[in-house]
Amino acid sequence: MYNSPFMMLPGITPEEFSYLQSVTTGFNEQQLNGFLMIYHSKRRNPDDMVLYCVLGFFVPGLSRFLVNQIGMGILYFFTYGLCMIGTIIDLINYKSLAFEFNQKMAFESLQMAKMGAIRQ
Repeated sequence: MYNSPFMMLPGITPEEFSYLQSVTTGFNEQQLNGFLMIYHSKRRNPDDMVLYCVLGFFVPGLSRFLVNQIGMGILYFFTYGLCMIGTIIDLINYKSLAFEFNQKMAFESLQMAKMGAIRQ
């Protein structure tokens, strides 16, 4: 675990670590490095999500916009974070917001890394 290249990702959670290990099983070093380069640029750090959720009290919907939930972001913006209840819930569930977004980004990065491996 300590020698894993996934440990270089800032704020990685055990759930994200095990998910990334399972989806990259069978990758050679070149494929893994390509995946990590793409994934690192797309992922959201769960520790940063706390900051985005707190800023959501001043800019409603900010955290939802940053995880590409545009419809919910607009709803939060016009209802002031669903009367701040939704913003408080996001603050409590910030890790799951980041993990769900990171799963989607891992899938996209995985597809891009596989396409790059096919072309070479």
